[in-house]
Amino acid sequence: MLSFNPNDILETINMIDEENLDIRTITMGISLLDCADSDIDRSCEKVYEKIVRKAENLVRTGEDIEREYGIPIINKRISVTPIALLAGASGGDPVKYAKALERAVKEVGVNYLGGYSALVQKGFTPGDTALINSIPEALDVTEHICSSVNIGSTKAGINMDAVELMGRIVKDAATRTADRECVGASKLVVFCNAVEDNPFMAGAFHGVGEADTVINVGVSGPGVVRSALHKIPDASITEVAETVKKTAFKITRVGQLVANEASKRLDTQFGIVDLSLAPTPAVGDSVAHVLEEMGLEQCGGTGTTACLALLNDAVKKGGIMASSQVGGLSGAFIPVSEDAGMIGAARSGCLKIEKLEAMTAVCSVGLDMIAIPGDTTPEVISGIIADEAAIGLINSKTTAVRVIPAVGKKPGEEVSYGGLFGTAPIMEVNTASPAKFIHRGGRIPAPIQSLKN
Repeated sequence: MLSFNPNDILETINMIDEENLDIRTITMGISLLDCADSDIDRSCEKVYEKIVRKAENLVRTGEDIEREYGIPIINKRISVTPIALLAGASGGDPVKYAKALERAVKEVGVNYLGGYSALVQKGFTPGDTALINSIPEALDVTEHICSSVNIGSTKAGINMDAVELMGRIVKDAATRTADRECVGASKLVVFCNAVEDNPFMAGAFHGVGEADTVINVGVSGPGVVRSALHKIPDASITEVAETVKKTAFKITRVGQLVANEASKRLDTQFGIVDLSLAPTPAVGDSVAHVLEEMGLEQCGGTGTTACLALLNDAVKKGGIMASSQVGGLSGAFIPVSEDAGMIGAARSGCLKIEKLEAMTAVCSVGLDMIAIPGDTTPEVISGIIADEAAIGLINSKTTAVRVIPAVGKKPGEEVSYGGLFGTAPIMEVNTASPAKFIHRGGRIPAPIQSLKN
């Protein structure tokens, strides 16, 4: 017979009520490989039908679990097979797929769908090229569809032709949605070493190595970690690491419970729990404030990268002890617009894009939700992507770029999205041109550590 410690139950209730613990997302991954067809209209109908059939109970199930267990579940999402694979089989205008996906999202009622994606780390297929070129239009004509492109990996190197192209695509996605705070760019991520089981948007897609359908759960709890550290103001760094690790264990157990329940009720395979300290603009739910609780005057100052490295490592260690199926990205996210502490540090000038780049060497992902001046050239955006991909390439980790060229705006101004996307101060960017380097094309070869097999 199971026994429960009343103190553990009360502690969990307090984490939810007072410290912003939540399940950030239940994401159902759905394979669309069996929806491929030489006729794009038939393929789109197959896509719509399968998503609606598989995910029809996703939202209701999440709401039932939330109500029964008292655990907030913020988002219900879907990830699908990279659509470039279907576009390669069907030909035609890939935007038709985006519209079919949007129609399915509205039918099942989820918050977002990820997978309008292409994997081009080593080269392009015709389907990849068509899909990538269609991304700005697809993100303009849909509201809930998210897009990602993987342009490099430690095994393959960096596809610099793709890097050049993505600089232009990011700029075009922002320009086409300039009347909506350039929101198109906020739904587009450029990856190196993208993972196949990521439940978080905008970079989620359902990898070809996954089962037909899976449930992946993303947990978040920076407020819980900050509260735990607040109770040990004079502790050593070793004790800080232990406290984060123990707290991450408790947070992950909550995610494991929800993942098990959701997969059982939906009769779907349990994929992974992604323990990522994903912040929100809400007070008390900030990764930057966790770093400051460790002893920084403000996030972005010297010592920030060291604190983030400690946090990321301890979170992973605690999470892996709590579940045998930890995956996704798992660690600490540093999206500027979605983190109240990061927003404050960027506004004050303490946190700059160069420091954020250094922090991405030890965080979960990369340069995330960063607004840059609207007149930033595509080549400079490509340079940012190349630099970030190089960090992922050499360190065998996932890195990503989600920058928003804020059309018509300059440093000191802001773009505001509300909700989880928050507010992004426009950050200064080094405008020295990398154009000659970017236009060389070709591929940065895989590093020596890729030869492990």
